[in-house]
Amino acid sequence: MKFPFYDAPNTATITCCHILENGEPILYVSHDEDDGMWQFLCGKAHETDEAKLVSLKSVFDLDNSVGILKDMPCGYYAERKAQDDEWSVRKR
Repeated sequence: MKFPFYDAPNTATITCCHILENGEPILYVSHDEDDGMWQFLCGKAHETDEAKLVSLKSVFDLDNSVGILKDMPCGYYAERKAQDDEWSVRKR
């Protein structure tokens, strides 16, 4: 699948160690209103030291289903209960 995001592939994003190190699915995505940063998380509570900085392309390569969120505006977030569920997008 072609990289769909408007941001550059090397755009810095935040993910968690649970996704990178344990292979947990991305269940929560935030497009932050204050700085436009993307966050791709597993849906659990996190400590600061569990955050990892990776490229947007790296996240997309892990799970192409996040590409459907390419148009999600800043200030919104998306959730799903399982990796094969539909995303539910909401404004913060």
